[in-house]
Amino acid sequence: MTTPNRLRVAIVEDHALTRAGLRTTMEREFTVVAEAADGPGGLAAILRERPDVAVVDLGLPGLDGIALTQAVREGAPQTHVVILTMLDDGGDVLAALAAGADAYCLKSSPVQNIVDAVRVAGEGGAYFDPRIAHVVLARFHAEAGARADSPLTPRETDVLRLVADGIGNAEIGERLYIGLGTVKGHVRDILEKLKASDRTQAAVVALRRGYI
Repeated sequence: MTTPNRLRVAIVEDHALTRAGLRTTMEREFTVVAEAADGPGGLAAILRERPDVAVVDLGLPGLDGIALTQAVREGAPQTHVVILTMLDDGGDVLAALAAGADAYCLKSSPVQNIVDAVRVAGEGGAYFDPRIAHVVLARFHAEAGARADSPLTPRETDVLRLVADGIGNAEIGERLYIGLGTVKGHVRDILEKLKASDRTQAAVVALRRGYI
């Protein structure tokens, strides 16, 4: 029986030992409702169970993680997707992001990172492994254009663009000719508007939505 308020998670991973390890890890905090060893089986399980979060290996047989993510976005849009892979290539991350993935973790990451990614994605946020986040943000930032329906003010947009480039608060203040307290206030408002728990998540959310 599913415990109230626990996220419901599906795991799609072709390596049996890795899948078992993920299940053990996930069951400490979440409820695992489905497992699959390939893309087609994973899609069928996700469409059947409608989990809150699907943890998806990038290199799946039959239907890779990016194609599976696209299919989930179309068939079960309420399910958030966490991509899990051995690869740390920025191009793969951007492809997963473009497909609609909410989080991206390396399999070599600490287990807690993966748990954090599932929790953040389940709450509607975005998570990227800290080791590749800034590379991804920089590449995505170069391709992104601001949208008119952004909830951010022009000054908040300026601040978040610098955040996405990995600039600290003190230097942001110097570049924009505003005080450190003002920068911190803008960052706090940005996190609240984008429902992000930290600066990196705020930048990823804004980039995905085309706000910066």
